Amino acid sequence: MPKFPYKRIISLVPSLTELLINLGLEDQLIGRTRFCIHPKKSVKNIEIFGGTKNPNIEKIIGFEPDLIVANKEENRKEDISALEKHADILLTEINTVEDTLFEIDRIGLKTGTTKQAEKLITRINRVLQQKPETKAIQTAYFIWKDPWMTVGSDTYIHDVMKKYGLINIYGDQLRYPTTTLEELSNLSPELILLSSEPYPFKEEHINEIKTHYPNSRIELVNGEWFSWYGSRMVSSFESLNAWRADL
Repeated sequence: MPKFPYKRIISLVPSLTELLINLGLEDQLIGRTRFCIHPKKSVKNIEIFGGTKNPNIEKIIGFEPDLIVANKEENRKEDISALEKHADILLTEINTVEDTLFEIDRIGLKTGTTKQAEKLITRINRVLQQKPETKAIQTAYFIWKDPWMTVGSDTYIHDVMKKYGLINIYGDQLRYPTTTLEELSNLSPELILLSSEPYPFKEEHINEIKTHYPNSRIELVNGEWFSWYGSRMVSSFESLNAWRADL
């Protein structure tokens, strides 16, 4: 039987670090990655154990956690294998909004915060149900350049796009395919979205693309709206509701 409730939790997933804190587990959370930046006031007092892809394994083991929260996409299999010998691992797999709601429920059950998790799930569903009725738009969503990278159909970002009527023109591909501006021209997107993360797209990149696609609408968007799952989904979907209604 697992230790319950857990007293020393380390999160290796930025979105889930915020979730754990919002579920009321700030006092139990002893570690995070350097990419775990929300909520700012809370995380500044939590020890950093490297990044999502290169956590400091020895340091983590030295802090003797009893639970480590991880994710199949965010974290490497070899790191999880090394850590599971020293602590319980809660390994999440999130590719859709529905996956996230399932994992929030599972995390709540695992950490003794079931009531808080249920309330959060209800809030997320309520905000999502308030999304505006809109016409579908053929859309390209970029997360990187040099090379240009987008998102495939088996990603959380794709699922959020789908729910908001943004038809992913790369939806016939998987994970994070690379492409070119020349290839993009053959797909004729009505809308091109440049995410604020992980690549920090700026106004200059809009101008660069505009020279190739003068007839497409090009916008910078907050990447957290599309890629941060967990408790941030409430504010993200509220923002998307307003943004999509004005699009």
